[in-house]
Amino acid sequence: MSATLTPRVTGIDPRGPRVGAALTAVLLVGVLLLGDSRLATALLALVAASFARGASGGVGATWQAWLFERLVRPRLAPPTALEDPRPPRFAQLVGLVITALGLVLGLLGVTWAVPGAAAVALVAAFLNAVFGLCLGCELYLLGLRVRTRRA
Repeated sequence: MSATLTPRVTGIDPRGPRVGAALTAVLLVGVLLLGDSRLATALLALVAASFARGASGGVGATWQAWLFERLVRPRLAPPTALEDPRPPRFAQLVGLVITALGLVLGLLGVTWAVPGAAAVALVAAFLNAVFGLCLGCELYLLGLRVRTRRA
């Protein structure tokens, strides 16, 4: 009898990350509208903290997922398929890197860093929310293909 070392992956409703991306996009638009202000920096810090939570605990651990589970999902039919949670979790890490970099540079006095990071993250959030194209997920899958070719 041998034990399996691969963790069991449970699926997530793919509509949840899209709703989360839409909510994130709204916050990022707010950052852009606030320009180079302390409030914009604080709002980007909130977005970065959300990404940190998603990267550490998975997309289901975010406040966006909480809202989706309680307000949106009960009004929808069950999902036709579930998706692997690892690519969206990696996407949360990518979002964290982008927003944290903008936040740190902004706090160091680089005036374009906060709106610049918000703009980059907004493009990704918009593409996910509107078209279901998760850029971070695509990066994850590309990395997986590269890794399996080397093996």
